[in-house]
Amino acid sequence: FYRVDSARSRESGSTGLGLAIVKALVSAHGGEVVVQSEGPGQGSKFVVTLPR
Repeated sequence: FYRVDSARSRESGSTGLGLAIVKALVSAHGGEVVVQSEGPGQGSKFVVTLPR
């Protein structure tokens, strides 16, 4: 996961590491992260699946 366009950067100074951290934690537990999006400005859905 990475920020494609630096112009989309938040003014709060976020480093953009949140999804990378989630992916690492979920992968370490044998799960997966799936992203669904209708396109720019439409929002995104993030689904985290973990094994039982």
